[in-house]
Amino acid sequence: MQALRRSIARPALAVVLALAAAPVLAHPDHGTASLATGLAHPLGGIDHLLAMIAVGLFAARQPGGARRMLPAGFVLAMLAGAALSAAGIALPAVETGIAASVLVFGVLIASLARLPLIAALPLVAAFALFHGHAHHAEMGAGSALAYTAGFALATAALHLAGLGLGRLLPDSRGGRFALRVGGGAIAGAGVLLLGA
Repeated sequence: MQALRRSIARPALAVVLALAAAPVLAHPDHGTASLATGLAHPLGGIDHLLAMIAVGLFAARQPGGARRMLPAGFVLAMLAGAALSAAGIALPAVETGIAASVLVFGVLIASLARLPLIAALPLVAAFALFHGHAHHAEMGAGSALAYTAGFALATAALHLAGLGLGRLLPDSRGGRFALRVGGGAIAGAGVLLLGA
């Protein structure tokens, strides 16, 4: 068991240190809005990337239909956040909300939390509004529809990656330990993002 912990702890520490050294809120200049730039946006900022994978990891530990409803609810609320931005409706502290989502999702994963859907879905959706608002606000000139489809598809793919990873981990002492370490690393990145 100690060998398993060491084999997981070292890569997790490397991820946290790499995040500390990287520009944590780096979003690439997307230029003209298109399907390709929409697909790239969630992958271009570590804040979006970690939050979206974390939603999948968190959903993997939830019972029944919550495994599908949490990622789907995130995508729908993210689209609502993009619509708010498109309508010129500002949300307060968008970048802080995004960073907080990374921290909160990381803590939920690390604590192996299982929340009732009535609590988990509004939490996930509230954070998704910030992500969607930022996605639209950072869109360049071009096709808003194609760009929006791109970031929605990329987000869904990241959720599925997190969900798949979470489902691959066995519900054993070692699997739970791996989730705790991974969630802790994500939460640590959230702390760094909040301090940036």
